[in-house]
Amino acid sequence: MKGMGNMGNMMKQMQKMQKKMMQAQDELHEMSFEASAGGGMVTVVANGKKEITDVQIKEEVVDPDDIDMLQDLILAATNDVLKQIEEKTNDTMGQFTKGLNMPGMF
Repeated sequence: MKGMGNMGNMMKQMQKMQKKMMQAQDELHEMSFEASAGGGMVTVVANGKKEITDVQIKEEVVDPDDIDMLQDLILAATNDVLKQIEEKTNDTMGQFTKGLNMPGMF
């Protein structure tokens, strides 16, 4: 019956870790991330849920004869902000899986 005490202790530790993971995830979701392209001509803001919350475009970059450049700047800023969120998520949530060999976790 000694093993049962260890199992109970392990379950408590897992519950504690799960609570910390959920807190960390909630904090990530509340964070704001920002990326710019074209020297600040296009700025994209997103939250930690990977939802775009704002797009700012400077008037001088809007050229009806060069829509492709504007589209490229929006894509670059959007991809950059999403990459920032992914890196922050991996850094934050990765601390909970260090040393654990659990495929498919973050």
